[in-house]
Amino acid sequence: MSERLTDKIEEARLKALAAFEAAASKERLEAARIEFLGVKGRFAELMKALGTLDKEERPQAGAAANSARGEAAAAFEAARAALERAEARADWLDVTLPGRRPPTGHQHVISRTAAEICAIFGRLGFSLVEGPEVETDYYNFEALNFPRDHPARDMQDTLFVSADLLLRTHTSPMQVRTMEKNPPPVWVVVPGKTYRRDSDVSHSPMFHQVEGLAVDQGLTFADLKGVLTAFATAMFSPDTKIRLRPSFFPFTEPSAEVDIACVLCRGRGCRLCKGTGWLEILGSGMVDPAVYGFVGYDPARVSGFAFGLGIERVAMLKYGLEDIRLFYESDLRFLTQF
Repeated sequence: MSERLTDKIEEARLKALAAFEAAASKERLEAARIEFLGVKGRFAELMKALGTLDKEERPQAGAAANSARGEAAAAFEAARAALERAEARADWLDVTLPGRRPPTGHQHVISRTAAEICAIFGRLGFSLVEGPEVETDYYNFEALNFPRDHPARDMQDTLFVSADLLLRTHTSPMQVRTMEKNPPPVWVVVPGKTYRRDSDVSHSPMFHQVEGLAVDQGLTFADLKGVLTAFATAMFSPDTKIRLRPSFFPFTEPSAEVDIACVLCRGRGCRLCKGTGWLEILGSGMVDPAVYGFVGYDPARVSGFAFGLGIERVAMLKYGLEDIRLFYESDLRFLTQF
């Protein structure tokens, strides 16, 4: 008799678990609860049947019935909690709403400024070339007319890889490399990374430059000034003024530093320009005839000019930034502004 009752208890347990798991709504779950756990449900009937057993059989059958009913009650509570969680999600989840677009990346401000600079010179007839960042002493210094005792060769300024190899200190080596491979006329700009032993709020050991070179027949200092004026007005504003101050670079003669009217005060004088009304932007000059001797050009037949500007410097002036380190700290609060 007890074996038949034990089989019925097991059968009720399995059916109750299956019914609770399959219930897809609160109504169906409640119906299953009444069927198995209600006052007149199957487990209630089985508990009444215990009274028909012999005294010796009741403890074992009673334990089985209580265990099965407890397991079924736990399954019911789990199913009810799952339905409540699903219902709570349904309250705020509207599948008809458009999805949330994840934030997308964009060009770094340095890359964007470099592209803008090269595009301006591209419209002026310059082609873009690139060169190696690890250079030889010959191309970085000697072929650009740097004397052996020039301070720039000192290890305090230059990062040497070996006695003859170094991380280029400017993109000017591509002047010589380009002229070696191409007869005149040559009109190129060279963007890229450069390296020097320097680091503070206005200098970085790694920074970006754009070198420009034009070699053709009849080029004069007036052509250089015209090109740089066109660049400044396109990069900053149509009314931007420039001035050229005498300077010295080993590979240009005559040489000039180029300033633009302060982008903040428009030449009236302010904290940014230290009251002068001017901001230094680049170095330039006519190519020294000594450089032509390294590439086989005849200085009697051609002339040219060169210029070099720091991309970070241009970006800082264009966007009103005071600390070059902002470009390299990967601070999203800064980068997302551009």
